[in-house]
Amino acid sequence: MTRPGARPSEPFARHGATPPAQVQLSLQFADATDRALVTRHRVQRWLRAALERPAEITVRVVDAAEGQSLNREFRNKDYATNVLTFDYARAPVVVADLVLCGPVVRREAADQGVALTAHYAHLIVHGALHAQGYDHESDADATLMERREGELLQRLGFDDPYAR
Repeated sequence: MTRPGARPSEPFARHGATPPAQVQLSLQFADATDRALVTRHRVQRWLRAALERPAEITVRVVDAAEGQSLNREFRNKDYATNVLTFDYARAPVVVADLVLCGPVVRREAADQGVALTAHYAHLIVHGALHAQGYDHESDADATLMERREGELLQRLGFDDPYAR
């Protein structure tokens, strides 16, 4: 989204795309194991690609205990999951917290044979789409969301995680 009266930058206008959304990011690490991979610059880039409007996003990487506690408290599931999205507003500004469980992300990346950076990018894009109202509750919604994730990740230079 551009500011009122602003003109899209040339590369975006040439390809019929809109410039990346503005993102106010708070990046937190309770589990700092992957801090060198999950840099502020990368997270902002991944979020900007996925967001369709300006946003205020907190991304927090947690350990297994915190991940399990949050999943149990807010989803009634007693295990640590890869990403939790807490969306508070969708318009005019997206306001959300994305919580990634570092040990789960590392295990999944190894199990799937994908680079850890690519898996973090995927889960941050996935969480950002959830924050905007995308979901995968029905087959049709899952297809739409997975297609969008694949397109965004390819645009960011990663493989489509659903093409495997």
